[in-house]
This record gives sequence, C-alpha cells and structure tokens, in this order.
Amino acid sequence: MIELLTQILRHIVEHPDQVKITANQEGRDKVTLQVHVAPEDVGKVIGREGRIINALRLLVRAGAGKRFQKVGIELVGAGEPASRERAEQPEAV
Repeated sequence: MIELLTQILRHIVEHPDQVKITANQEGRDKVTLQVHVAPEDVGKVIGREGRIINALRLLVRAGAGKRFQKVGIELVGAGEPASRERAEQPEAV
C-alpha cells in the first residue's frame, strides 16, 4: 500500500526524491499515512478542488481491503516556505 502511494506521488511531484511516507497505527483498525513532500509540491498533491488527494485516499482505502477498517492520508508540512514568500510580497495598489 505504501509502495503504491509512493510510486504514484513520485510521478506527480517535481521533487520525487523528497517524497516520504510514514504509517502510524492508531488502535487495531486504523492507520494514518503521513505524506511528506517538498513545500512547492503540496498544491500538486492536493490538486484542483482536492481531486488528486481524494483519489489517492480512495486508492489507499481500496488497497487496504479488510485489513483495516479506516485508512487515511494526512499531508504533513503543507507549504510553509511558499506561504511566507507570498506574505512578504507587497500588495499592488
């Protein structure tokens, strides 16, 4: 499941070497996959109106089958440097 998600993400982002996924088991029947990508790739992983991240969540849930009742994807470190650069730019008057 993690290998599939890693391969898909590496083909979506511009910095495939920075894709990292960690799995956190929460109880017996819940797993959260934390996805770490470069700050400038966060938008590509989310996609327009969240379509890509939602499709990835659907694939992961289908891949988990009956092993886990709940599997989720959490995007970690969502673009701190990119948001700071935008905040520092003066507004056009």
